Amino acid sequence: MTELLLILSAPAKRLPDGRIRLDVKFLDGLKRHQDLWDDKVRCLLWETAGPIPFGQDLSLNELTVETEILPAGTQLRPDHLRNAGIILAAGDSWLTHDLPTIAGRQVPLVYAVEYTLKTRLDILRLRHDVGLLRKARSAWWLIRQEGRMRRAFRAARGLQCNGFPAFATYRGLTPQSMVYLDGRIHSALLATPKEQAIRAQRLRAGEPLRLVNFGRLETMKGAQDFLPFAQALTARRIGFTLDIFGTGTLGDDIQAGIARAGLTGRVTLHAPVDFETELAPWMRRNADIFLSCHRQDDPSCAYIEAMGCGLAVLGYDNAMMSALAQESQAGRCVRLGDVAALAAEAERLAQDRTVTTTMTDRALAYAKEHDFEAEFALRMQHLRTVAQG
Repeated sequence: MTELLLILSAPAKRLPDGRIRLDVKFLDGLKRHQDLWDDKVRCLLWETAGPIPFGQDLSLNELTVETEILPAGTQLRPDHLRNAGIILAAGDSWLTHDLPTIAGRQVPLVYAVEYTLKTRLDILRLRHDVGLLRKARSAWWLIRQEGRMRRAFRAARGLQCNGFPAFATYRGLTPQSMVYLDGRIHSALLATPKEQAIRAQRLRAGEPLRLVNFGRLETMKGAQDFLPFAQALTARRIGFTLDIFGTGTLGDDIQAGIARAGLTGRVTLHAPVDFETELAPWMRRNADIFLSCHRQDDPSCAYIEAMGCGLAVLGYDNAMMSALAQESQAGRCVRLGDVAALAAEAERLAQDRTVTTTMTDRALAYAKEHDFEAEFALRMQHLRTVAQG
């Protein structure tokens, strides 16, 4: 029997009444670890100060997995690893990179990673609230931490890479590396044959193309391109709607810009809604294409979640999107930041409804192969393989 210790970077917040707030997606994953592991599962988290938009408040004794919340920045010690038979640690957290020394060779160590150095530097570059001097210092710090992280990966037994960019970058550092696509698209949330048929009928009838985006309204996510894209489509006389679900620093600008650009009725900004109960059903019924303007290579869960709702994907050719489009044959990419090219590609999809319908079917088929259950089972089998030596 082998106890699994999870050392993760999921947000955790202590509340004044003694309870804690945890992300609902994390709670789902925590339960899945317990269900699929044959022995005890234990979890370590660090306390965070920021908001948890989709959080659940509960006491620690309500969790089926023994969980300890460490004060922010706490350095790991050998006693934190007590009884661990195998460790799965967040490779993106700088607080885990001393684990090979702390754990020693007797405890198998597996890291999970999603961001590459390029992605981190891109995120830093796109921040408008940080001056040039601070950006330079932060970039140097990130480069130094990359060296520490790579040394930790080389000392580990295995590596789980969330997304194609991380896998391409780090796969050779450990003996047993794998790639997975993280997302919240459970098999029960996948688009149904009836929903696909209704969408195909609507597309073949030539109804306006329906695009959607969901997520944070930030520069790094390309939210500043939504309205110029919509204006470019309007200038091309393409029938379309664009629904945006999210909040962020660009939210007020987008809301004001819709009316100012004469896009009322075509573009609608919605508040964030629960993915499982509201957003996924809405997208299955009311959208055709997921519009992604991501400016960096992060493995956003939005890609596979939208595809599971039967949506083709249109976006920029960042490393994640371009690899996903090639593998799934369910997406179209244009040069990063080229709004005119993005609109031109959308026009082609509006004109050739057979291609668009085929892409929506391919998107769903690909998402079925990579839904939450399938990806989680793959990761757990990888851990068992590493634990068995």
